[in-house]
Amino acid sequence: MTDGTSAPQDPQHPQDLAVRVGPTLAPDPRRVIVKLFVPGEDAVLARTRAHALIERIADLGDAETGTLLRQTLRRFGGRHHDLEATFRHHYDLVHHRVPRTSELSPEARLLVGAYFSHEYAVEAAALCNPSMVVHPDQTGLAPGELRAAISLRQIGEGHLSSIGFAGAVLGPGSRLDVADRDGPLVTGGRTGALHRRDLLAAGLAEEGWDNEVSATVLGCLTERFDDDAFERALGQLPIDLLTRATAHRTLEQLRRTISAGYAITFPADVPLHRRVLWPATPAECNGMEDARFVRWVDDNGESAYRATYTAYDGRNIAARMLDSDDLRHFEVTPMRGPAARNKGVALFPRPVGGRRLALCRSDGETIGLSTLDAENRWQSPVPLHGPRRGWELIQVGNCGSPIETEAGWLVLTHGVGTMRQYAIGAMLLDLARPERVVAELPDALLRPDDTERDGYVPNVVYSCGGLLHDGTLWLPYGAGDARVGFATIALSALLGAMVGVPSR
Repeated sequence: MTDGTSAPQDPQHPQDLAVRVGPTLAPDPRRVIVKLFVPGEDAVLARTRAHALIERIADLGDAETGTLLRQTLRRFGGRHHDLEATFRHHYDLVHHRVPRTSELSPEARLLVGAYFSHEYAVEAAALCNPSMVVHPDQTGLAPGELRAAISLRQIGEGHLSSIGFAGAVLGPGSRLDVADRDGPLVTGGRTGALHRRDLLAAGLAEEGWDNEVSATVLGCLTERFDDDAFERALGQLPIDLLTRATAHRTLEQLRRTISAGYAITFPADVPLHRRVLWPATPAECNGMEDARFVRWVDDNGESAYRATYTAYDGRNIAARMLDSDDLRHFEVTPMRGPAARNKGVALFPRPVGGRRLALCRSDGETIGLSTLDAENRWQSPVPLHGPRRGWELIQVGNCGSPIETEAGWLVLTHGVGTMRQYAIGAMLLDLARPERVVAELPDALLRPDDTERDGYVPNVVYSCGGLLHDGTLWLPYGAGDARVGFATIALSALLGAMVGVPSR
């Protein structure tokens, strides 16, 4: 790393540092899940045809019902995890439409569920924007190997995004083996979530619902509470508060705010690459975008996986956080505060000087540093780096969580230039005072090459986080917002190519 006054020994252009390695992950249209399908609801003028369909199924004879069900299970059963359970669930969702005069057999109920189901290819349109963390399972590896978990943004029909996973083994040397992603996908099951009172209070204050009704409910809740405790708190509201003009709307807002948090658990026998985090709330009904995973370690040495992602409802975006001990059970909570009002929040992997920090881009074009306050609100950021060079003049942002090195916090950045070209760069923050940028690359580290410029969104390379292993930065990246490639960068060479930034 130089101080900006002299060239490093054996100067190297930043783009020569990144070496593309291993296979490319391409979208696989065979990776499908089963969704509820209600005939007629997909029309321009929605008019459900559910009643008529169920009556036609009820009129089938037992023999034909059994034949149709067996044919369906034979054709689709191997593509899905416990397909009969899914059919039963979908029947339960529409059984209120069954005529009261009809007594459906168990087979007929399953067949109703089959007719009210359809397959959805989660990554038929694109696969992009990966992040990489140490896998929770490190068994069975040879010396020099590290198993990594890769998160993926999957995009299907209607530009609907979900979060998927892949596994890979890094090393020894530059060897990269990406595991097969075969087998039926599972979206997990909703489980009881433990909500946080401070996050509920922050959300209410942020939306302007800090009043007597909400304050009384908050006063009845413990620091962590479940859905039943929340309902009991609502039931304890005194009549003189319930009759206030704003009471009904406040109660609606309380329910909307609390519904932003939920939990998802996957069966223990479902491997990581078959797990899909699927939109589960109205705020994310049009997508869960660009998850930035990091292995978080607190001051007591306890570790967990955390990720930030963007929830999108078709018009609005919202920042969300994932917490998981094992990448099998996930707790989802909203992020609050000025710094969480835009895309691209990325958590530091540990507290720094007692502070919990995150990179953000709250103004849409500048990388900033935010601190989590005592009320769990991400405060207005300190600017770190704005659009300055030609390859990043439109906007800059991070490409994942900072990576700790002896020289400082390594931050991968992205910049947008002419013709909306995305490229990846890097800068270095002071270890003790991350508000200070100590060095940066003078040019982009990775740009789309001729094989990567075409895709779902042309001229883009973008990452949501890399991983250090054996002195090498392993960088997964989306190319053309269509597929995922991998590159390695020697850490020492990367730091050596950086130019020092004068103290401010």
